[in-house]
Amino acid sequence: MNLKDTKTTNTLLLIIVIPLVFYILKILSFIFIPLIASMFIALIFLPLMRWFNKRHVPKFISIFVILIIFGLIFKISGELIKLSSKELMAVDTAFLDSAKLKLTNLIVAVHQFFGIEYMADGKSVFSNFIQGEDISKNFGTTLDFIRKTLTMTLMTAFFVVLWLAESINFEKLLNNTILKQKYASVKTFMKIEKDLIKFIKVKILVSLFTGIGIGLACVFFDVKFPIFWGLFAFLINFVQMIGSFISVILLAIFAFIQLDPTSTLFFFVLSITGVQVLFGGVLEPVFMGKSFSINIITILVMLMLWGYIWGIPGLIMAIPLTVFIKIILEQNPKTKLFAGFLSGKQQ
Repeated sequence: MNLKDTKTTNTLLLIIVIPLVFYILKILSFIFIPLIASMFIALIFLPLMRWFNKRHVPKFISIFVILIIFGLIFKISGELIKLSSKELMAVDTAFLDSAKLKLTNLIVAVHQFFGIEYMADGKSVFSNFIQGEDISKNFGTTLDFIRKTLTMTLMTAFFVVLWLAESINFEKLLNNTILKQKYASVKTFMKIEKDLIKFIKVKILVSLFTGIGIGLACVFFDVKFPIFWGLFAFLINFVQMIGSFISVILLAIFAFIQLDPTSTLFFFVLSITGVQVLFGGVLEPVFMGKSFSINIITILVMLMLWGYIWGIPGLIMAIPLTVFIKIILEQNPKTKLFAGFLSGKQQ
């Protein structure tokens, strides 16, 4: 077999292997989602583990301290969820009736604008969307979602312990699979660790300040459920680009339902948009740095790809995974061109 035939064969194998890999990732998502998520979480705690190691602290004590930190984070998260739940449960009937009327009028206006027939059976708009059997079905779906979330959370915590205890050694894994030279694997691992830790830290801080800003805007303009909306903005902001749009649109619709269409509503929407633009559009790129830039088209494609494969967790991890793939591709002269496409720069 000559060189040309070998190249053709390798190309055909690559075309077959790539879809197969994505198919396996989708089928075995219950394993890969906690595994990959735990790797990103473990990267955050690696500097702390090294600090303990330099002071000759036993590894089991170091891991125990990190588990305590995890527990505190879950405790704080649980308290915030309780507070937001109390906000939602404390809503009065008058507000619900007013919200239902305004939302009905909004849906009717949208139907009329697009010329869509509605309420042919004489029922209200809400009765067409909410049926008894649908409620029970949605309740069962919610319980199933909670069960899967708890299972994935426990699996993620288990994998984090394995990463930190070095039962799973990422550097050796790189050396034995993708990168065959030890020096290259060490260098690549340090690059991955540095960039991903930077991304995760900046994303957490930006999302935190975004959530605080949204919550304060709700308090200032007297929009209901400020804790809920602040928590929602914090969580949804982890979905790159799309999250900020979803947050602003949903909160603007909710504010339209609660507030009268006056200058107050206008300035509230302007405020929450300004918060998203300030933290997501200005400060986040500055903190990330130019070396971390990824092409916008690449971001959109990766969001669609990983969102299709892994759903919401895929949307959250799409950009870190893209950064990981980009760094790996940069290490081989033959694949540097593809890394350039991801970043929007020609290598």
